[in-house]
Amino acid sequence: MRGLFGLVGLLVALAVVGLVIRQQMAASKLTTATMAVQAGLPQGAASTSGNVVQQSQQVQQQVKQAVDAAMQPRPMPDDK
Repeated sequence: MRGLFGLVGLLVALAVVGLVIRQQMAASKLTTATMAVQAGLPQGAASTSGNVVQQSQQVQQQVKQAVDAAMQPRPMPDDK
């Protein structure tokens, strides 16, 4: 009897996790479509892999530029 309750509890937990994952996936699709519409892109453009790759490369380049700018030594005032 104890094993049965453990199995039922495991199945309920699995069902809850499945529902949460399903909701998260639906929300991310909705967010991606909303961002594409706001950016003026066609409806199907948000799901193409080319845009994702381009955005990823653009973000990587921006981070690299920010790190390079932060690594530049600051000018020190002259001691006179």
